[in-house]
Amino acid sequence: MAVVRAARDEDAEAIADICARGYRRTYPALLSSAFIERMIAEFYQVERVSKEVHPAPPGWLGYQVVEEDGRVLGAAGGGLLTPGVGELFVLYLDPDERGRGLGTLLLDRVTGQLRESGATEMWVAALDGNELGIPFYEARGFRKVERRRTYGSTEADNAWSWRFSRPI
Repeated sequence: MAVVRAARDEDAEAIADICARGYRRTYPALLSSAFIERMIAEFYQVERVSKEVHPAPPGWLGYQVVEEDGRVLGAAGGGLLTPGVGELFVLYLDPDERGRGLGTLLLDRVTGQLRESGATEMWVAALDGNELGIPFYEARGFRKVERRRTYGSTEADNAWSWRFSRPI
């Protein structure tokens, strides 16, 4: 049975691996390999993840993981943007574990953290064309609000994301 819990120091390597593999598996048709590797190098190296395992409220509430039989299968994290407004910054699953409801468990966990921190509104971004993420968020009550350049992208990358919002 899958369990969602706050990440621990010893989870950093698994989180970095899952996020990097998830990023590579999700975006090859939408982003250049150079962009993909640049984002993985910035966000999903063990050294950085190790520093972000624990909360630094209000902007970062720490990584949350879903585990089963002692194995981390996914990770997520969010924080407050401003008082009353939260965001899910990251949610990735082991690509071989998708479709089992684990993403929903992680989303629910981060949503609960944001509520407990006083958020009444929640945001998330999904890459334009992401045929996994966009339907996932829309099915959970998120609505498209705006399209903007993807975080970290340049004009040459031509990468765009949708920003979604929902009340919580």
